[in-house]
Amino acid sequence: MHVAGPATMRLSSLLALLRPALPLILGLSLGCSLSLLRVSWIQGEGEDPCVEAVGEPGVPHNPDSRTGLDQSDEDFKPRIVPYYRDPNKPYKKVLRTRYIQTELGSRERLLVAVLTSRATLSTLAVAVNRTVAHHFPRLLYFTGQRGARTPAGMQVVSHGDERPAWLMSETLRHLHTHFGADYDWFFIMQDDTYVQAPRLAALAGHLSINQDLYLGRAEEFIGAGEQARYCHGGFGYLLSRSLLLRLRPHLDGCRGDILSARPDEWLGRCLIDSLGIGCVSQHQGQQYRSFELAKNRDPEKEGSSAFLSAFAVHPVSEGTLMYRLHKRFSALELERAYSEIEQLQAQIQNLTVLTPEGEAGLSWPIGLPAPFTPHSRFEVLGWDYFTEQHTFSCADGSPKCPLQGASRADVGDAVETALEQLNRRYQPRLRFQKQRLLNGYRRFDPARGMEYTLDLLLEAMTQRGHRRALARRVSLLRPLSRVEILPMPYVTEATRVQLVLPLPVAEAAAALAFLEAFAASVLEPREHALLTLLLVYGPRDGGRGAPDPFLGVKAAAAELERRHPGTRLAWLAVRAEAPSQVRLMDVVSKKHPVDTLFFLTTVWTRPGPEVLNRCRMNAISGWQAFFPVHFQEFNPALAPQRSPAGPPGAGPDPPSPPGADPSRGAPVGGRFDRQASAEGCFYNADYLAARARLAGELAGQEEEEALEGLEVMDVFLRFSGLHLFRAVEPGLVQKFSLRDCSPRLSEELYHRCRLSNLEGLGGRAQLAMALFEQEQANST
Repeated sequence: MHVAGPATMRLSSLLALLRPALPLILGLSLGCSLSLLRVSWIQGEGEDPCVEAVGEPGVPHNPDSRTGLDQSDEDFKPRIVPYYRDPNKPYKKVLRTRYIQTELGSRERLLVAVLTSRATLSTLAVAVNRTVAHHFPRLLYFTGQRGARTPAGMQVVSHGDERPAWLMSETLRHLHTHFGADYDWFFIMQDDTYVQAPRLAALAGHLSINQDLYLGRAEEFIGAGEQARYCHGGFGYLLSRSLLLRLRPHLDGCRGDILSARPDEWLGRCLIDSLGIGCVSQHQGQQYRSFELAKNRDPEKEGSSAFLSAFAVHPVSEGTLMYRLHKRFSALELERAYSEIEQLQAQIQNLTVLTPEGEAGLSWPIGLPAPFTPHSRFEVLGWDYFTEQHTFSCADGSPKCPLQGASRADVGDAVETALEQLNRRYQPRLRFQKQRLLNGYRRFDPARGMEYTLDLLLEAMTQRGHRRALARRVSLLRPLSRVEILPMPYVTEATRVQLVLPLPVAEAAAALAFLEAFAASVLEPREHALLTLLLVYGPRDGGRGAPDPFLGVKAAAAELERRHPGTRLAWLAVRAEAPSQVRLMDVVSKKHPVDTLFFLTTVWTRPGPEVLNRCRMNAISGWQAFFPVHFQEFNPALAPQRSPAGPPGAGPDPPSPPGADPSRGAPVGGRFDRQASAEGCFYNADYLAARARLAGELAGQEEEEALEGLEVMDVFLRFSGLHLFRAVEPGLVQKFSLRDCSPRLSEELYHRCRLSNLEGLGGRAQLAMALFEQEQANST
C-alpha cells in the first residue's frame, strides 16, 4: 500500500486544473510550429531575405518580381498630393454641377430617334409617341420639313431638307453634338414601325457599351458580298456611342460620295466604307428579332412565335393599327406577368412549410408584405366607412359627405373587381350580379397598399336558371406598385426669402420678442432673408395728437439695423378698420418684384434657418405653393409643465414640441394646428396670377365681399392651378395665444378660427382633469 506524498498531491491537483485547457494548449503549440516551418520553407525557396535587392538605375520596378518586396508594398500606399494654388493667378471659384450624375460622368442608357415626314408627323408619329414615349428617357422626332408644326408633348427637330441621305446625316450629326456625351445607345427607327419598348430597353441593358456595334435586321446590298450588310430602317437599329463618335468625322465625306435613295442603305454603306463595320443581327448571345406584318393582317389573330417574340413590327400603315399592335403586345406582357406571379406564389407556398412559422406565417395575398402590426393603440390604422353614395370620413371633419371624384371612381373599381373575381372563381356553376353595396370599409396600409372590405348583396344564378339573393363579404387589396420619382422643377437654397409680418395694433407688444428672435436666428447667422413689417393702424390709431402705437416697434427695428450693419428692416403703414390677409398682401406685393419669394408669417412665429430652407425648397415658382402647419403649445394654465418621467400610473402625455430644448425646462404639450393657415411660402408672380384670376371671376361688390372672407391659402386653393403643399413643420413652434376671430370673416374661416382656439386649450386628458377639478370645487 502506497501513500502519496504532498508533492504528488499538488501535482495531481495541478493536472486536474489544466486538463480542460490541454486541447487548447496543444492546438496553439501545433499551429505555431507549422507556421514557423512554413516560413522556413518560403525563405529557403528564394534568395536570402536579409539581402536587399538593388535595381539598376533608370529601370522601373516590377511589382511581380520576388525582389524588392518593400518597394512593391509602397506601390499600394496612397500618395497624398498637397493642394497648391499659384498666388499670381486670380482665384476662380469651383462650380459644382447641378446633378451628381453629371459630376460622376454617368450616362443614360438609351435615346430613341424617330424619322418622320410632313405627311405622317401628325398621324403615325403621334401614335408612336403615345405608345412608347413613357418607356424611354428621351424620344426625338426628326423631319426634313421646315417650320413643322409640333404636336403637343413631342420634341421635333426640323432639318429643312427632306432628301434621305441629308436627313440621316443631319440626324446623326445632331445626336452626336447634343447627346453624344449623355447616352450609351441610340436607336433609330421610322414612324411606321411599332417597337416593343420594354424588350428594347432590356436588350440595351444586356449589351456591353464599350464596343462598336451596329445591330438590327441585317439585309444584303444588291450586288455586294455576304459580309456587306446594312440594317433595315423599317425595323430599327441600335448604334453604340463609341461607333457614333468614330462615324462623326466621316459624315461629310459619305454624304458627297454615296448616292442612295434610302437612308438606311446610305448609313450602311458609310459604315462599311469608312469603318469597315457591317450590320449584325446577333451579338453577345442577344438576338434582334423583328416581324414583317403582312398587309391587312389582324394583330389579334397573329400567334406565330416570330410575332410574339419580336422587338419591332413593320410596316404599320395607319395609327389605328399602331394602337391595335400596342394593345396586343400589352395584353401578352400582362399575361406573362400574371403567369410569373402565379409561379412565384406557388413557390412561396411550397417553401412556407419549411419556415419556423409554417403555413401560419403565410400572408395574403401571397408574396406581399403582411399587414402592419401596431405596437400601441396610437399606431392602430383606422378604417374609413363608405357606401355607394356617401363617405363617413371627410377631409373637413364633417361626419358625412358625398362620395365623388376620384374617391367614387376608386370605390366603383373595387366593387367591379370583386364581382369579376367572384364570377371567375365560381363559373360556370354560378353567376353573380350585384344588387347593391351594403357596407364598405377601406384603409391605407403603408406596408401593403389600400385594403378594402366590402359587404355585397348579390344575386346568384345557377346553370338551371335558379336565382337567389346572397350577402357576402369580400376582402381586396390594391398593392403599392413600383415607386416612381415625380419630375419636379429645379430649386436652390440660395434664393432670398422676403418675410412679411402683418402687425395689428393689438399685437404690437408681442412684436418686440419676434424681432429679438429674428435677429438671433436670421440676422446673426447671416441668412439670406429680409423682413418687411406691415403696420396696420386702426381708424383712430396714430391720429393727430394721439401716440403712435408702433413707436416701440420702430425703435426696436432701428436698433437692430444699428447692431447689424448692412441690414435694413423695412416697414409699411396701412390704415384699415378690419383688414383681410389678402388686402394686406396686395399692398406688399406691389412693392416687390415678381420673382420675390414671400414668407408670410405671424408675430408668434419663430422662423429659423431650417424653416427658411424648407420654404425655399417647397415653394416652386409656377408649380407649387407651401403652407406649413405650425406646432401650437397648449394653455400653460391647463397643461402645466411636465416632468420628464411623469407621475406613476399616468397615461400618455400630449406630444411635446418638436425639437424642444431640454435645457429650457420641462416642455409644454401641444399639437399641430391644422386649422391655422397664416404662414405660407409662395412667389409673387404666382400670387399675382391667382389674384388676377380672382378679379376676373369676381367683379364689383362680389369681389369686395369675397376678400373679407378669404385668406391667402384660399386664394391659391380656389383661383390658382398650382400644387398646394400642406405639411407639418416641426421648426415652427408657437407659444399659446388666442386668435382674434373677427365676425367679418366668412362662416368657414370663423369656424376654423374658433376651432383652433378651442383645440389649442389642452389635450383631452388635461381638459377632463380641469373639468373634474372644477366640479370638485363646485361641490364643496
